[in-house]
Amino acid sequence: MKDAAPGFGEILKTRLDEEAYRRLLRIDNPALHHFVAKYVELCNPDRVYVSQGSAEDIEYIKNTAVKNGEEIKLATEGHTVHFDNYKDQARDREHTLLLVSKGRELGPKLRTGDREEKLKEIHEILKNIMQGHELYVCFYTLGPAGSEFTIPCVQLTDSSYVAHSENILYRQGYEEFVRQGRQARPFKFVHSQGKLDERKTSTNLDKRRIYIDIEGDTVYSANTQYGGNSIGLKKLAMRLAINRASKEGWLTEHMLIMGIHGPKGRVTYFTGAFPSMCGKTSTAMLDGETIVGDDIAYLRKKNGRVRAVNVEKGVFGIIQGINSKDDPIQWEVLHSPVEVIFSNVLVTEDGHVHWTGKDGEVPLRGYNHSGEWWKGKKDEKGKEIPCSHPNARFTVELKYFKNLDPRLDDPEGVVLDAIVYGGRDSNTWVPVEESFNWEHGIITKGASLESESTAATLGAEGVREFNPMSNLDFLSIPIGRYIEDNINFGKDLAKPPRIFAVNYFLKGEDGNFLTEKTDKKVWFKWMELRVHEDVGAIDTPTGRIPVYEDLRKLFQLVLDRHYAKEAYIKQFTVRVQENLAKIDRITKIYRELTSVPSRVFEVLEEQRQRLIRAREKYGDYISPFELAS
Repeated sequence: MKDAAPGFGEILKTRLDEEAYRRLLRIDNPALHHFVAKYVELCNPDRVYVSQGSAEDIEYIKNTAVKNGEEIKLATEGHTVHFDNYKDQARDREHTLLLVSKGRELGPKLRTGDREEKLKEIHEILKNIMQGHELYVCFYTLGPAGSEFTIPCVQLTDSSYVAHSENILYRQGYEEFVRQGRQARPFKFVHSQGKLDERKTSTNLDKRRIYIDIEGDTVYSANTQYGGNSIGLKKLAMRLAINRASKEGWLTEHMLIMGIHGPKGRVTYFTGAFPSMCGKTSTAMLDGETIVGDDIAYLRKKNGRVRAVNVEKGVFGIIQGINSKDDPIQWEVLHSPVEVIFSNVLVTEDGHVHWTGKDGEVPLRGYNHSGEWWKGKKDEKGKEIPCSHPNARFTVELKYFKNLDPRLDDPEGVVLDAIVYGGRDSNTWVPVEESFNWEHGIITKGASLESESTAATLGAEGVREFNPMSNLDFLSIPIGRYIEDNINFGKDLAKPPRIFAVNYFLKGEDGNFLTEKTDKKVWFKWMELRVHEDVGAIDTPTGRIPVYEDLRKLFQLVLDRHYAKEAYIKQFTVRVQENLAKIDRITKIYRELTSVPSRVFEVLEEQRQRLIRAREKYGDYISPFELAS
């Protein structure tokens, strides 16, 4: 083993013990050594632990999280709980910035900061921030190792909770760094939880910063513990990956991946993009189907087909509302003696956990993100504190889910046959619809995706939030360029995935939902049959919808339920006025952006004209039976 190069090599030799130094130098990558040395010197931790991802390393980090108080053991074997600061419970949008050099513009909907100025600021914040702490140097891969999808990642963090979480969520990558050596182009992450209080939560929240340096492939995060701000390989890495994918001709998407099981043992792979609270998790966990991933997918073209991988191997999921009836698979995992980190839930006196929406009565007392808790406890503004935070989470490996697809770690990925976009929409989209082709689907389904807010979140129900491909929060390139990347991605494919839209939230005139929670099982079975052209469809001005008889058979087969013609008519009536209003909204948004492909406006206008012609013939509300005749 050679010594590190002069200069930063001396820092490493001085600050690392012999074993840590040996582990780091086994990776033949001077740029990596320089990166580690720079932040060891700047952040000034008391100790440095270099993880090879061995069972011993993983156990050490897990045990340290309990020993230092970042996590607390629970009554069930393998379960721990972590608490964030009461005011550090969600993504800090205000201080999450994409760093760009002077003169570079990403557009009005993306939050940016001057790269030179913000790098100077974050380095000042990081100076000596790890004094009294241990620094963990951890190596991972996004995507299966040894694959064209693989992106190696190095995480520096002084939080054993963050390192423990990433050990659950991501594949170990130390040997991949050794294999790639100087050829590696890693994503790099520097995180410090900063000064902690007696509850071991971050205190200097006024100096909380999350900066994504897309030019340097580096994420900086300071004075925060909440996973969305501190677990760098998740949505923070997604910004870096979107930028890289755009340059190299592949896609990074906010999508689940699942296998839908069709006739005679056939498995057809779907991806799906859904904004928050629009049914993404319930879709990924459909019983009878198999899950590859629930959150982030990389899509690449190979031999004229699209292949997709889950970049993760675990779930960092919202726990609110999970119950034994609606979420039996997740419920079973969360009550098994396997490794689970709960965050910001209620811990009862006997060491068990409770959360809002869990089966059973809410305990009268316990301990949660607000400290000692009792029913009726109020915050400083007089608002009642729930037993668990609305953003309370669980972290667990996918391998414990009985619906796990065997292709999770396939380095080739899965061949993708369908892409689904879904939002919260009370009056426009039908429950399921196929696009006419790739371009039509990307533009009228993906790029036109909206989701309605609820009164509980914004105080005004039905306000539609524009969220193209459910990826707006995570873009690191201009929106127009991102849409163009998606359009171009499908142009030279021998067999492009079919694109569908679903809507679980359509309402009738009385304000009640027109579909039931379980109906999505039928929509996905229908889409699977359409991929293989086993059933026909009805052409409408906005896309292709199911034939009644096909749905009637599927409802009987899948749900053992009669499906009435009256329900079909209400659900699949084309609402012309509402669709025209949507086109107006989406067109206006894209007119205000820069570098939007002209084809976006042309395809939207073509759809407008189809709707106008249909209205002239049939009226404002068109029964699917009229279009089928």
